[in-house]
Amino acid sequence: MKTTQTVLLFASLLLLAVGLVGCSDSTSSEEEWQLVWQDEFTGPAGQSPDAGKWDYDIGTDWGNAQLEYDTDRPENVSLDGNGHLAIVAREESYQQRNYTSARINTRDLFEPTYGRFEARMRMPSGQGLWPAFWLLGANIDSVGWPQCGEIDIMEYRGQEPLFVHGSLHGPGYSGQQAVTQRFSLVNDRFDTGFHTFAIEWRPNEIKWFVDGTLYHTATPADVSGEWVYDHPFYIILNLAVGGNYVGPPDAGTSFPQTLLIDWVRVYRAVP
Repeated sequence: MKTTQTVLLFASLLLLAVGLVGCSDSTSSEEEWQLVWQDEFTGPAGQSPDAGKWDYDIGTDWGNAQLEYDTDRPENVSLDGNGHLAIVAREESYQQRNYTSARINTRDLFEPTYGRFEARMRMPSGQGLWPAFWLLGANIDSVGWPQCGEIDIMEYRGQEPLFVHGSLHGPGYSGQQAVTQRFSLVNDRFDTGFHTFAIEWRPNEIKWFVDGTLYHTATPADVSGEWVYDHPFYIILNLAVGGNYVGPPDAGTSFPQTLLIDWVRVYRAVP
């Protein structure tokens, strides 16, 4: 009898220990990342994005044959009053271009090395629209592109509302030779609701996620040239019109078109 009780007691303690280990693992996973930077885009409609967090790239083309002129006007980039940032592409004559939009960045304001980067967004829809959430090497002025490195957390073709892409551009694997992977939705579209796009960037590894689903991993073994992702990068959000990646709008593309951003959050790994 005592032997049976001893066995049962031991079994109970073993199960309890396993349960505690499971709880510990779960807690560790939840606490793996610590929030270090965020923008929730709260404020009145028409307000420009926080100047302490965002700057603007003003101009056109950007080496990709884009058709829009990117501005800092509230008509192209401002809060919507409902907790979102709206980047709006418009069909209008401006600075010898037929379209306007916006491209904002954290250059010289926030340039981390490694971390988890997330944005919750709703895509526009239509041929020739090219929204992106991406990181660019902060040393671009000294080494140029693609030596500086580029991490595309999310790129989307407006004519393909079921798909997004995650890519790396570096020396020897840029442009059409980028290291890339596509994620597709099932029974859903990226232009009808919000989705969360993320990467987890560590030394010698970058992972891509959509709504928490891992779909792409890259390491130095996966690139055909130098791994150039061990230095500071800054964040870019933009909505391009036309360009090599998507082609020009067509008669079926209506304007204005909006990339709606609910929030952007950045975490660092907890030691």
